[in-house]
Amino acid sequence: MKKIDWENLPFGYLRTDYNVRCYYRNGKWGEIEVTTDETLNIHMAATCLHYGQEAFEGMKAYRCPDGKIRLFRPEENAKRLQSTCRGIMMPEVPTDLFIEMVKKVVRLNQEFVPTYESGATLYIRPLLIGTGAQVGVKPTNEYLFVIFGTPVGPYFKGGFASNPYAIMRQFDRAAPLGTGTYKVGGNYAASLRANHLAHEKGYASEFYLDCKEKKYVDECGAANFFGIKNDTYITPKSTSILPSITNKSLMQIAEDLGMKVECRPVPEEELATFEEAGACGTAAVISPISRLDDLDEGKSYDFGEKPGPWSTKLYETLRGIQYGTIEDKHGWTMEV
Repeated sequence: MKKIDWENLPFGYLRTDYNVRCYYRNGKWGEIEVTTDETLNIHMAATCLHYGQEAFEGMKAYRCPDGKIRLFRPEENAKRLQSTCRGIMMPEVPTDLFIEMVKKVVRLNQEFVPTYESGATLYIRPLLIGTGAQVGVKPTNEYLFVIFGTPVGPYFKGGFASNPYAIMRQFDRAAPLGTGTYKVGGNYAASLRANHLAHEKGYASEFYLDCKEKKYVDECGAANFFGIKNDTYITPKSTSILPSITNKSLMQIAEDLGMKVECRPVPEEELATFEEAGACGTAAVISPISRLDDLDEGKSYDFGEKPGPWSTKLYETLRGIQYGTIEDKHGWTMEV
């Protein structure tokens, strides 16, 4: 194993030994290629650069106490990427090809999968881009699918701890019938300024309301939102929220633990009734929210300075399944 200070890793990029690639040309996917090159050589008129034909996924490989390395629901990442491909007119990456490439990049870089005790993981980034030259606004006929990995520490420095979030009414993450349900770079570019301003004001992240009426809860920056009250797990439903694999898993775990689950529109005023609240996603798993400040309206919603009992139980259960210390009765994990 590489001599790396696993316990003090940032959530950033660290070079690993290999990445894997596959090109789409002449209407079909080619052979999987392995390379040590960190750079991409693409045409200056590539559609990924001009018209946003770009999609990505985020997932992790976990080194478990039994010594095995496991993936968590990689077929769900493949399905979500396929949905994005349909949305922005790119060729779909077959699930078998997706999983084969993910496994290959983990095996080639297994020395970079952090130790179990460190709490760090190998973050995996599948990326699909349009590489063919195109000046007219239309899809190209050449694409590159590349997957790389990098060891990362916790997304938030404090780990599983409660943080304040800021409702940013003056910004939208994505249009109601636009690309919000797809994992494309443009949605994240649209969030950068709001995220920067939130950090300047001392918040962990920005928080969005719906972009049509500013009446309903949307997303927490780059993560889904959930609220808990009366032993019920509640998460917003809208046409601009990215479907989170973590959130989907937490909803199932909540049912397993005897909670009720509701996925529906959540009006902002309902925030005052939640006993616990959090953001959830691959990077942080669950980031409990201590309070939500509506900066424009001068309102604040308090959920407690420490993670609540349900959030803690959900977090520990999902982490246990990912690391193989809790029974995986839904068949979510895959050994590499």
